[in-house]
Amino acid sequence: MRFEILRLDDVDGTAVDSTVVDAASVNRIVQQAAAMGQRILIRPAGTASS
Repeated sequence: MRFEILRLDDVDGTAVDSTVVDAASVNRIVQQAAAMGQRILIRPAGTASS
């Protein structure tokens, strides 16, 4: 399964950039974001935003 990871702006929460990764990479990216204090949104790839 593939996931889209969006990096969110610290001020207003809008998506700054995104990348699509496989499930095996999600944990590593979450750990990196946590270490750097980044806000991210993870969702299955190919879904439309609400």
